[in-house]
Order: sequence, then structure tokens, then C-alpha cells
Amino acid sequence: MATPVFEARQLCFRYRGASGPVVADVDVQVPPGCLYAILGPNGSGKSTLVRLLLGALSPERGTVLYAGRAVRAWPRRALAKQVGVVPQAEEVAFPLTVHQFVAMGRYPHLGLLTRESAADRQAIDRAMERCNVADLARRQFGALSGGERQRVRIARALAQEPSVLVLDEPTASLDIRHEMATLELLRHLVTREGVTVLVVTHNLNLAARYARRLLLMSHGRAVAEGPPGEVLSRSTVEQVYSWPVAETVHPGPGHDTGAPQILPLAWEREGPAPPIQVKPRTPTHGESER
Repeated sequence: MATPVFEARQLCFRYRGASGPVVADVDVQVPPGCLYAILGPNGSGKSTLVRLLLGALSPERGTVLYAGRAVRAWPRRALAKQVGVVPQAEEVAFPLTVHQFVAMGRYPHLGLLTRESAADRQAIDRAMERCNVADLARRQFGALSGGERQRVRIARALAQEPSVLVLDEPTASLDIRHEMATLELLRHLVTREGVTVLVVTHNLNLAARYARRLLLMSHGRAVAEGPPGEVLSRSTVEQVYSWPVAETVHPGPGHDTGAPQILPLAWEREGPAPPIQVKPRTPTHGESER
């Protein structure tokens, strides 16, 4: 079998001052050349798990490998050449045009004080075109809408020309057209260019339509892992989200015909709907767990 792109074994992590672990005994294997989605309610540990996989956090217990090697043993520059990361949001400390922001994706490939080459400029232009932001090139990044900023972040990662893409809520703030265009682009990268894509998302139905494998988390633990049809059963989803749902399939046409789809139902039991329950955790350093 091919070496997993990311592999975690018995992974555990807790933030300082927290009453319990945020990630507890999680095993993950992300195969090369696939779209892999991590799902779960708010506070389930999804974003923390991804930060552990990227080596941004050190686990309390367990191991994390990237391409068969301990992720913390990889030089950060070497890792940055291979892995493009798209956060859901980030602070930009100084004014940048969209072109300048996307060009930051080339930094891992440039030496100190090295100017952009023709190949760098081509990668930047192609990334902006693929994300439909070329017409925004001279706009200030800080003046864009939330959806436009998200597309520009994806363009920056594509300009990096990575072999692996890691995206946290890549379709957040996007309208239907750009949401679907983004997922189709990710699918193209996987099926036509061999890129491995790891996505954190709340959208169960889009994940089921585009991902080959899903990891469903709850309270820091892996509840189910496998193909969408095995993970998104009615009983499992109701257990994890504490809400009644119906299960159906996508009618097609298209590559996603027959993909499982989850429909949240109206609360028709006696009494009010149950209160939202999130596992308590002490936040640190201004972080919020999605």
C-alpha cells in the first residue's frame, strides 16, 4: 500500500488549563491522491487535529507522520513547499493588493532576496484565474468581501503549487456558484493533477458528494471513518449532532449521483428543542475551536 500522506496514531492533545483532551486517541490515515474530509460539530476537535497533523501543535501523546516521516522532523521550508494551507480567516498586518497576497504563495520557492521568475509569475496568474480572482488583482485584500477573501486565500495556496492542500472551511462565505466551483476545482486537482486534499468542513452533504473518505469527530474522538455511505448513516449522525435527520441520496446527474445526503428535520417532539451543548474547554491564546 502507498504511504499515507498524513498518519496519526493514538493522538492526544489538551490545551493548557483545559479540563479534558481536545483530541483523544485519534487514528488517521489520509491516502495520497484523494479528497479527505474531517467533519463534526462545533468544538469536536477538527481544527486542532489539523494543526497537529501539520506540526503546528505538539501532541501530548501519540505520533504524527507526514509522508512516513515525523512531521516535526521536517524542515518547515521543505514542508511549506509541499503543503499549502488555507485558513478560514487570518489577520493581515499591512496593506496588500490581491496580487501581492497571492504572490506570497511563492515564498517557499524563493531564496533570500530572490526576485520572482517568469515561472513564479505564471504560477501566480494561473492560480488567480483558477479561483476567479484575476479581476481583483489590484484591489486591496482588506477591502474584499468574506467570500472574495476566501477565494484569494485558495489562490495563494495554489500559487504555491503544492502536492497537498489543507483547507479549513474552504466554502465558508461563498455563494452557491463559487461554492460549487471551489469543490469542482478541488476535485479536478485530485483526479487530474494527483493533489491530495484534506478539508475541514461543517457541510456534510458537500463532503459526501466530493470526498472519498470521511472522518466524523465528536468531543475530540473519532466516531466513524470511511467512505461517505458508511459514515453518514442516520443513526450515527443523530448520535453525534443530537438532532433528528433523514437520509436520502443525491439524485444527480453527475459524478456525485447516489451520494448520501442528510436532511435535518424539524423538531416535532414534545417540548422545546434541546439546548445547544458544547463540551466545555478553557480557550488559550485567543484560539476558538471550530
